[in-house]
Amino acid sequence: MERKTLILILFSSILLSGCWNKRELNELSIVLGLGVDKEQDQYVLTAQVVNPSEIASKKGGSGKAPVVVYQTKGDTLLEAARKVTTAAPRKLYFAHLRILVFGEKSAKEGIGGTIDALLREPEVRNDFYITVAKNAKAADVLKVLTPLEKIPANNLFNSLEASAKSWAPTEGVTLDKLVNKMVSDGISPILTGVEIHGNVNEGVNLKNTERTKPKTTLDYKGTAIFKQDKLIGWLNEKESRDVNYVLGKVKSSVGYVRCPQGGKAVIEVMGAKSKLAAKMIKGKPQGSVRVKVRGNVGEVECKGLDLTNPKSISYLERVSEISLKEKMKLTIEHVQKNYKIDIFGFGEALYRSEPDAWKKYKKDWDQTFSEMPVTVKVDVSIRQTGTISNSPLNNMK
Repeated sequence: MERKTLILILFSSILLSGCWNKRELNELSIVLGLGVDKEQDQYVLTAQVVNPSEIASKKGGSGKAPVVVYQTKGDTLLEAARKVTTAAPRKLYFAHLRILVFGEKSAKEGIGGTIDALLREPEVRNDFYITVAKNAKAADVLKVLTPLEKIPANNLFNSLEASAKSWAPTEGVTLDKLVNKMVSDGISPILTGVEIHGNVNEGVNLKNTERTKPKTTLDYKGTAIFKQDKLIGWLNEKESRDVNYVLGKVKSSVGYVRCPQGGKAVIEVMGAKSKLAAKMIKGKPQGSVRVKVRGNVGEVECKGLDLTNPKSISYLERVSEISLKEKMKLTIEHVQKNYKIDIFGFGEALYRSEPDAWKKYKKDWDQTFSEMPVTVKVDVSIRQTGTISNSPLNNMK
């Protein structure tokens, strides 16, 4: 019996697989940034690859660039990715991808093919951010070296993540979120834009990172509006913030209101919640948005405002409500009139509340949305005035 057991164990061990698909680190080119552009009918793929000798060095590196940028062309994205091996000594490895950048021209022609290829690739995860290069090529964005973060792709990822938490006009969109909006009825996708400030040729030089004020920088600004998978237009920074208020994605931000006797009072937004709805009223769909904002007084640049008086706090709340309401309503109307595309999700809201009515309007929803009345209500609650009450400016003669 023992002999049979031993033979069975030996045969079983032969069938057991080890790390049959393992790959050593020195066999891979780890891609942290990926750019997609279009030239005529070909894909232009730009891969920002880690230079491991510079990143791992304990002596501060040898003065070489921390990343290497490879660029190839192909009739398909996968073909372009494989052709990188003609210049790079290792196969591209996408499991640690941090940022995907679409060039503006590529985004206008459609990003669906790229998204499909990434979804099929087993190495690709969903935790990287996607953005669009405004008035630029994705290749140029990924070539610019950044000062605080050695790896520019990490700089882009961390900057977008930080600004989404503390400055309302930006949002980090991951692959799964983008796909959900692309295939959903009643809402269209949006992506944060990235701009190049300065000369790209100077940005690729290591000297760009050695200055207190780099000559070439990358900044997130504006929101790219998509219809299905094609870029159709942009919103500016202020409009982008209004959109995120409507969507309830503002975690923290800053705004200001005018004081009664001149000057400004700055309100630090500590959180905002939004309730978006769409219902049938008198036989036609109508939308509504209600936003509740919590804030503190962050700065006072005006005289005569007594913050110890509850009426002053009420005044700031009331003026903030009026200002934010007007801005949000103007932005919604701008999107309705100029883009005729529902980026807010009123269609989804109508589907939830009136599924039968949604069947009627689903086919031509964007046209219906462009003509649909939307009411906006804002409630602002100011909790604190900071570590002081009244401004020292009040005591100045």
